[in-house]
Amino acid sequence: MSATNASLPSTPTPTPPPSDDDLNCGDGGGSDSHFHLRIASIFIIMAMSMFGALFPVIAKRIPAMGVPKIAFEFAKYFGSGVIIATAFIHLLDPAIEELSNPCLGGTWQLYPWALALSMLAVFSIFIVELMAFRFGTQYLEKRGIAPNPHGHGIIGTARAGHSHDDEPGAEIVKTSSMRAIGDVEKPGSETSEEEPSNVLDTPLAQIVGIAILEFGVLLHSVLIGLTLAVDPDFITLFIVIIFHQTFEGLGLGSRLAFLALPPSYNYVPIVGALLYGLTTPIGIAAGLGIRTTYNPNSTKASIVSGILDALSSGILLYTGLVELLAHEFLFNPAMHQASTKKLCLSLLCMIAGAGIMALLGRWA
Repeated sequence: MSATNASLPSTPTPTPPPSDDDLNCGDGGGSDSHFHLRIASIFIIMAMSMFGALFPVIAKRIPAMGVPKIAFEFAKYFGSGVIIATAFIHLLDPAIEELSNPCLGGTWQLYPWALALSMLAVFSIFIVELMAFRFGTQYLEKRGIAPNPHGHGIIGTARAGHSHDDEPGAEIVKTSSMRAIGDVEKPGSETSEEEPSNVLDTPLAQIVGIAILEFGVLLHSVLIGLTLAVDPDFITLFIVIIFHQTFEGLGLGSRLAFLALPPSYNYVPIVGALLYGLTTPIGIAAGLGIRTTYNPNSTKASIVSGILDALSSGILLYTGLVELLAHEFLFNPAMHQASTKKLCLSLLCMIAGAGIMALLGRWA
């Protein structure tokens, strides 16, 4: 009997999970160093965020400022790269880290929840946009305005008394200015200041696209503020976030600046830029208010932050790859007819934005 027992392999003793103290999972506040500078960061980041988002909007409305068109083009494509890199480097990667935190344990360790939530956000935003276009298009058709199947504009059809659909010149493309459908841009021609190349299919498409982008940006901006308020490595993170908010603001502002909206909705770009400028400072202020009790490494904080980061990454991935990259380069007739030089410069601006934002991920 003793020989039999000796031949059986011994059952390994399970390693007990590390305690909350070992993992810094328990209660406790964030860092309280550089407190006065943390307060000042509220106003510094507010100023830089609003500058980045408001400058393109104001410069577009005040021609006397003399901002060249190439500056808007640079901000637009540079900002597209910034948004795509933000989704991958500054949102998806932290979400994976947070939702695989050893503090969570259980099912959080058995499934890649961050990637699944990011994918869920992509499909959710796609369905929301699809439904918005479907019902929005039906609404426009009832009012005698149909989407232009070839993109970049909506077609208004005269329907007084009887149909003139088959008569030449009956259909007009409604963009920021009216022009006949047959007026095709000549290769190499520049798009006018009033009709930029980044106008999407319809005003409805622009509003839905910018709303999705704004929602994703605002969601993660609050988290940035909370992190900055309590992070022990404040100085490095503060410098990085100043650049991050400015670059991202330029990308968002350049889109807001060229929204083709009715005059009664001219305030929308300003409101969008102001919201962007306020969200991160609000997050910082909230973080400072709860700094003595908020532990960014706690279980609840990791779950909430990880879920929001993952959802935000999916929103910005969809927006960056579909609304910005695909619409600007693949489905934009102006880009199809653009010179090779303009195409290469646009690509370089976008890659530069993505590269710089990815580099900032080394420190934040």
